[in-house]
Amino acid sequence: MISSTAAPDCQAVVRVRDEEADVTEQIRTLEKPPEDWRTLLSAEQYAVLFKAATEPPRSSRLNQEKRAGLFVCAACYLPLFESSSKYESGTGWPSFFAPIADSLGTTRDFKMILPRTEYHCARCGGHQGHLFKDGPPPTGKRYCNNGVALRFVPEGEPLPDLRT
Repeated sequence: MISSTAAPDCQAVVRVRDEEADVTEQIRTLEKPPEDWRTLLSAEQYAVLFKAATEPPRSSRLNQEKRAGLFVCAACYLPLFESSSKYESGTGWPSFFAPIADSLGTTRDFKMILPRTEYHCARCGGHQGHLFKDGPPPTGKRYCNNGVALRFVPEGEPLPDLRT
């Protein structure tokens, strides 16, 4: 289980609960200068994650990903979505009806005519996509994600270490 709260020093922390080990780990938010992110990410990943660009519809191979596993932030590797919440929305972008608890933050986006809800990784702030209220049960929500902002980790494979 993952959740996030404000630490006493006003820095956000992300709590990751390992059910098997029965431990909870606090992970501080990750702040890096833009030049550091540019060296770690492709130009397209950087544009989407830290400039809020949008990849073209139907361009991500994650649209066809059907295996069990986790989708992690492509920048810092924080787990964001379980594959069981992924569904085919028909929009051309990977879509999910629920994130891992408290793994995402939201802001209002006024770049279009109507305001939208933008969501981002709670740890590094990387832009993931937009939240809409036209998803399937049980939430009625559609987290419309840029595939380039995610990395898929198949079930049974170890998660990558969180970037520092």
